[in-house]
Amino acid sequence: MGNPGTFKRSLLFSALSYLGFETYQVISQAAVVHAAAKVFRVEEILEQADYLYGSGETEKLYQLLSQYKESEDAELLWRLARASRDIAQLSGTSEEEKKLLVYEALEYAKRALEKNESSFAAHKWYAICISDVGDYEGIRAKIANAYKIKEHFEKAIELNPKDATAIHLMGIWCYTFAEMPWYQRRIAEMLFATPPSSTYEEALGYFHRAEQVDPNFYSKNLLLLGKTYLKLHNKKLAAFWLTKAKDYAAHTEEDKQIQTEAAQLLTGFSDKN
Repeated sequence: MGNPGTFKRSLLFSALSYLGFETYQVISQAAVVHAAAKVFRVEEILEQADYLYGSGETEKLYQLLSQYKESEDAELLWRLARASRDIAQLSGTSEEEKKLLVYEALEYAKRALEKNESSFAAHKWYAICISDVGDYEGIRAKIANAYKIKEHFEKAIELNPKDATAIHLMGIWCYTFAEMPWYQRRIAEMLFATPPSSTYEEALGYFHRAEQVDPNFYSKNLLLLGKTYLKLHNKKLAAFWLTKAKDYAAHTEEDKQIQTEAAQLLTGFSDKN
């Protein structure tokens, strides 16, 4: 049998190697189970979050997602950015709280984008949050950020051409710069060699495209179609879209405000005719 000591050491080494392999298998299997459980947990949270968002439970949604603000999951983070922004816009939120929440939302959206640059929603909410922050940083920053906002809206549309909201927001970007007051345009020209600009025709194209993707998805898109046609002096089509906005079934406070604005604009037509 040769040297008994050598044989014993060989047997011991084999036993330890086997034990090591078994331990490795147990640890590997445990890691797979843990990872699967983590994925399931995230999916469960996202399902709860989407239910609360669809139900209009803004505060409950924010409370749920705030528990996971240290998460590295892009889907959780952009939803938390959206929830933070929604809380900021509640009428009961103080100006001081609103500012904190707006910057908090931007940070979550930025992290979501860092975690997944292929997420159309992360691009969309990052652009929205940059726009919100502009209200606190002055006209120079707001104009400078406009390029970045446009870039991320366009990327969101490229990643998901069927997202009517991103297309609508790109329309708002165009509408905003088409109707920029002369004094702001003058400031922009002094600050930037090529300041951002657009036309009502461009805005109209995006609003119509959003409507084609998802008809009647948003009362504000109907209103802005009407208002853009007004800017282009097409009263017949303006009246058509404003009537649709006025008759839109109101589900939110914003829908009610849009109904009122549309009705007032239509009344203005009647008074002039």
